[in-house]
Amino acid sequence: MSWQVFTPLITFLVLIFVIGFWASKQVNTSNSFLQEYFLGGREFGGFILAMTMIATYGSASSFIGGPGIAYTQGLGWVLLAMSQVVTGYFVLMVLGKKFAITARRYNTVTLTDFLKERYKSKWVVFLSSFSIIVFLFSSMAAQWVGGARLIESLTGLSYLSALFIFAVSVLVYVVVGGFRAVALTDAVQGTIMFIGTLILLIGVIIAGGGIPNIIKDLAAENPNLISPFGFDRGLSPSYVSSFWILVGVGVVGLPQITVRAMSYNTSKAMHRAIIIGTVVVGFIMLGMHLIGVFARPVLPGIDIGDKVMPLIALKVLPPWLAGVVLAAPMAAIMSTVNALLILISSAVVKDVYINYIKPSADEDTIKKMSFGVTAILGILVFLMALSPPDLIIWLNLFSFGGLEAAFIWPVVLGLYWERGNKYGAISSMLVGIGSYIIFHMYFPNLFGIHTVVLPVLLSFISFISVSLLTNNYSLEKVNI
Repeated sequence: MSWQVFTPLITFLVLIFVIGFWASKQVNTSNSFLQEYFLGGREFGGFILAMTMIATYGSASSFIGGPGIAYTQGLGWVLLAMSQVVTGYFVLMVLGKKFAITARRYNTVTLTDFLKERYKSKWVVFLSSFSIIVFLFSSMAAQWVGGARLIESLTGLSYLSALFIFAVSVLVYVVVGGFRAVALTDAVQGTIMFIGTLILLIGVIIAGGGIPNIIKDLAAENPNLISPFGFDRGLSPSYVSSFWILVGVGVVGLPQITVRAMSYNTSKAMHRAIIIGTVVVGFIMLGMHLIGVFARPVLPGIDIGDKVMPLIALKVLPPWLAGVVLAAPMAAIMSTVNALLILISSAVVKDVYINYIKPSADEDTIKKMSFGVTAILGILVFLMALSPPDLIIWLNLFSFGGLEAAFIWPVVLGLYWERGNKYGAISSMLVGIGSYIIFHMYFPNLFGIHTVVLPVLLSFISFISVSLLTNNYSLEKVNI
């Protein structure tokens, strides 16, 4: 282990802990524990809003898995990854002021809160909570694997020891600090991601003898590496285009992203976040995936794609600078994990426990439940991450697709279509979740497109048709 590499990472972790414990004071002195712990008091400006969206979305799959698969696929994967540029722009433009105003009017703290008030249905709440818990568990497991892989590569520790260090680091500051700790650390982490991407991209280009020389080496190895179709020509135009649904426009259905559209303080903050978020996401996604491709001639023969980022940083940068740069993927991973922990905790505590098990729970009980559930969830994800896959990006993309199939139409059409009702929302979620799991298991990439596309289309048809059929049909006594 090189202490020159590890010292900047330790310094970064100490800074994150300081922010977490500072935020815990805000949680303890707030007049509304739920608003503060799960939504940061809705007080964030444009810069913090943009950075918390970027840092939450820019996860282990972006900084570890993404460059790893780009290393294998070539420039075709860079083209595919750039569909993510529209993420922040599209989410804030579609949800926009209407979502924030509606959330304040309903006094909602979570996405499920919003759906509960919009559709007045306990089954919508149960389906929402189920989807969040099931699909986000796989996403969180991916992040914990990424964090452990990074620490393993840097320290030479075993995977299990690295996973334990990462788990303890995250749990300590998330459990005590809540959403405010998450958002404030995201601002720091997003900045580190941007700077780290820039430094490492420059380092890889210099080590490879310049971009023309790198491209020549890639073409000499396999001409497909510099084509839009991937090393084996498996990236068809239809498959690449379908990623605009999965990691582009469909992101509006991800609960961990949509909840951030509730947390800003003014319209000006939202407009500033759209500009900052689009520019920063575009640069980070382009930079990180180019690093993965350009690393191939510089450091050939890497077997595990998830180790490309740490290994190339150690190869092309001085040890102390590699430590600074590798704080970027650590920042991305930690920011996503803490957001998902808070989100799943809110689904259990706010959406299920307070709504249906003990509505009369006092503030002290809610605090204990929130801290306890967050800690237990972290332990469960630790156990899930003990047997990691070779490429964590597939775990993350599976989670994305499931959540989008479940939530995109109940959220978007719930905001903008008055005739949409609870029967349409329930059918949309059931059809979306069910068809996604079936297609994923038995018909992956049907018609050459990503698995998420058909479930999203089917859930849309279901929402519209069932809402229209039941619009004048009263079943209030059934209490669905």
